Amino acid sequence: MSLHVLRIWLPDRPGALGAVASRVGAVGGDVIGIDILERGAGRAVDELLIELPDASLVGLLVDEVREVDGVDIEDVRQTADAVLDPRLDALETAAMLMGSADPDELVAMLCDHAARMVTAGWGVVVDTESQEVFPGWGESPPTAWLLAFLEGSVAASRSGDAGQPDDVLWAPLPAARMAVVLGREGRTFRARERRTIAALARIVDARFRDLSEQRSRRWHPAAARSVDLDLIRS
Repeated sequence: MSLHVLRIWLPDRPGALGAVASRVGAVGGDVIGIDILERGAGRAVDELLIELPDASLVGLLVDEVREVDGVDIEDVRQTADAVLDPRLDALETAAMLMGSADPDELVAMLCDHAARMVTAGWGVVVDTESQEVFPGWGESPPTAWLLAFLEGSVAASRSGDAGQPDDVLWAPLPAARMAVVLGREGRTFRARERRTIAALARIVDARFRDLSEQRSRRWHPAAARSVDLDLIRS
């Protein structure tokens, strides 16, 4: 058996996805996973995880799917490590991150899991204060490019502009004073993928803040007790 991810544009109407699934079945394939990446303007962008009897059937699969009225194929790729249930995977990843007890490990885990969840070609974490780039996933662009990208993206987001290429995304970690940046060549990051990474970054940032506060209490126990007493009195 051979696993493939098929990303398609299709009309956002009842029966459209069923018609595609029927074409997949016509070549002996089976749809074993579906992820809705984006919806709007009467169309949807879906990723289908398809099991084929043999990789040689990909060309025939593409021809069959293209016969469905209103359907366009954005991308098809073979995969060996596919996520069958993206929602469950996201929950398990969040639980793993919240269980981390080390800030450095937490940042490294964020980069690895974020890149895997959206099948990024590369991923890094940038310290927005020191401008240090932490080694991450894959081969990333030069540091100067990453810093310029972040600076332009932050300015654009403040003005209400998207401000980033289709094949690059970023998410801030305000408490950690960092940002995660991911990219891949030739495939657009869709709305759901961007929201997924933004949510993951918020989880890691909250955990980073908790770990920093715990470390501060261990280093300055008297100050921590004073804060606790002030809270009680108020």
